[in-house]
Amino acid sequence: MKKQTKECPHCKSKDTVKRGYFQTESKGKQQRYFCNSCKRKFIIQDAFYRMRNSKKKISLCLDLFFRGLSTREIQSHLKAFYPHNSDHSNILRWVRKYSMKISEYTDNLKLNTGSYVEMDEMEYHRRKSHKAKRGIDENWFIDVICPETKFMIASSYCKSRRQRDVKRILNEVKEKTNNLKVITTDGWLAYPKAIRQTFGISNKTHQLNVIHNQKNASKGDGFNYPIERLHNNIRARTKTFRGFHGSLSSANSIMKGYEIFYNYIRKHQAIGKTPSELATNIKFENPNRWLELIKMSH
Repeated sequence: MKKQTKECPHCKSKDTVKRGYFQTESKGKQQRYFCNSCKRKFIIQDAFYRMRNSKKKISLCLDLFFRGLSTREIQSHLKAFYPHNSDHSNILRWVRKYSMKISEYTDNLKLNTGSYVEMDEMEYHRRKSHKAKRGIDENWFIDVICPETKFMIASSYCKSRRQRDVKRILNEVKEKTNNLKVITTDGWLAYPKAIRQTFGISNKTHQLNVIHNQKNASKGDGFNYPIERLHNNIRARTKTFRGFHGSLSSANSIMKGYEIFYNYIRKHQAIGKTPSELATNIKFENPNRWLELIKMSH
């Protein structure tokens, strides 16, 4: 029996061999391995390990959700095409789980973006859970976009739009980009100090290391159209939610999923391709980009 280089998940040994197959209802035939060191059997623990549904079905649900279908509509769709249906609550859990899993990978990528970015915030309410007191929390979605590549560099769904929330997003932008020179924002008072503390002041010129360009629409300075267009797209997708429901982390995971959909899945009309094709070095080989991103993140 020919030895393989598959690492044993129990003892980390690579002295393993193939040892037959076993059939599963959702994933079909699975290869089983045997470790000669610890004498235990195992299967490859991929990103869908212990999931009772196939990777094709799960990635399909992610794609349908971010293209505009509700979880109940997806449940109805699955009932027509799959013998074993999935509950709408399970679909939402898949969306949250794999959105955060992919973002852990994509958030650490270095980007080939331009020297000019736009930053803005969008108010978006969140309904409290049934266990908590009834009411609505006014939360904020803060994001940064590169107008040249249309790539959303960083984003976060925050409880507030305080200076520390702005700084956290700016620090992420600083780590991902190399040649940033200009940041355009609206007139919100938290931006100047947050940008100064993040990017610092030059010892030679005694000026900011980046140019802060503030536009105040109420004073006739106009709007930051690229990022405002993105916000309109987000509102169009999330209007059926009637506000997020549940925890802040749940809302943030859904918005992270939309960031992935916007950057890597959805073709942008202005550039005729996805923003990731201009801003990253990722090359997709499979039309199912959700599945490829999940595998890359594992």
